[in-house]
Amino acid sequence: MTDELTIPLSNWAHEQLVGLAKATHSPEVAALTGATLLGERAGLNGFSLPGRTSAGGGSRLFQARDGWVTLNLARPDDRDLLPALFCDADADFRREEAIAQVISQCECLPLVRRGREMGLAIAADREELLSPVIQIEEEGRISSVRHHPPLVIDLSGLWAGPLSSHLLGLAGARVVKVESHRRTDSMRTGDKALFTLLNQGKDSVMVDLQDAEDRDALLKLLRLADIVVEAARPRALRQLGIDAAALVREVPGLVWLSITGHGAVGEAANWVGFGDDCGVAGGLTRALYEASGKIGFVGDAIADPLTGILAARTAWERWTSGKGARIFLSMSGIVAEALAAERKRDPEGLEQSFRNWAASNGQPFPGTRSRSVGEVHPLGSDTSLWLKGEAAC
Repeated sequence: MTDELTIPLSNWAHEQLVGLAKATHSPEVAALTGATLLGERAGLNGFSLPGRTSAGGGSRLFQARDGWVTLNLARPDDRDLLPALFCDADADFRREEAIAQVISQCECLPLVRRGREMGLAIAADREELLSPVIQIEEEGRISSVRHHPPLVIDLSGLWAGPLSSHLLGLAGARVVKVESHRRTDSMRTGDKALFTLLNQGKDSVMVDLQDAEDRDALLKLLRLADIVVEAARPRALRQLGIDAAALVREVPGLVWLSITGHGAVGEAANWVGFGDDCGVAGGLTRALYEASGKIGFVGDAIADPLTGILAARTAWERWTSGKGARIFLSMSGIVAEALAAERKRDPEGLEQSFRNWAASNGQPFPGTRSRSVGEVHPLGSDTSLWLKGEAAC
């Protein structure tokens, strides 16, 4: 055991990176550490270790009658839903004190269930997860084992998906980032430093998903892919006219990764989830309390980098096998899996890491190694190249 401050679960993250490095034979991946990837957003932004407000400030933990609830209000319209969530049209929910007062009178799980039905990113510190960590929805056609680097089409945004395709790019893949004219990756303006780090070197394509010609061109591009990464809820993907399961059946060896907050089973498939609230749902806040007696967030949106690392490893290993599939990954499930694995591997070390974390509230994040940053292609600069089929695959 050690009193050195570390980010809990960084050992598990590092094990996944080691597995990815062995699978890809990539020195660039081998040079990374789990601690670096879990802490680099905090380092880039100068975040402090969080207490009941997340490191990035978008989520907060509130005490309910029978536990703790986290509510993410980072999106502009989230706060507008609170009068309906709490059945109270008169309270001023711009004030955190008003939210805390109402939640203190609620039971956790009914409140979380209602919030998720409304599209809020909300979670409780004691949840029974409903979905597998990794679920294969569709087994695809088998292709011959390939010897060329994979072509990765990244339809995702924010952190987990772009991190996974970034790691695949470091391993030698060619990565194409696809964004919508109407909705670009909000990380472009929300966190330019992290966006630059995770999207360096990727080709940039823009499409208008409301335009039939653009949609057809995108579908042709997806048929060229070896790996697709996306983080849309299933019904949203269908509304865009993209049938992932059908593409997996059609294209030999296609690996389609669907990153979700809470998996692909039943109602959970359409629940909104971000890194901080998925960390709470996965059990980290409860584990912190059990080890230290204190309530707080663990890591910085920790479900995002954990998922990004595992997604990259899963995609590469599946692609090299030649067996296509549509694979769902649950961010909250991945946190729970990592927590269980670390409890089994080194229970005393894990407990100590939680105690050290709780005792260091407000201090800077543990130092992480700075990584080099390359060129980020201008938005949409490679659209003609790819949508007209001129790129050399």
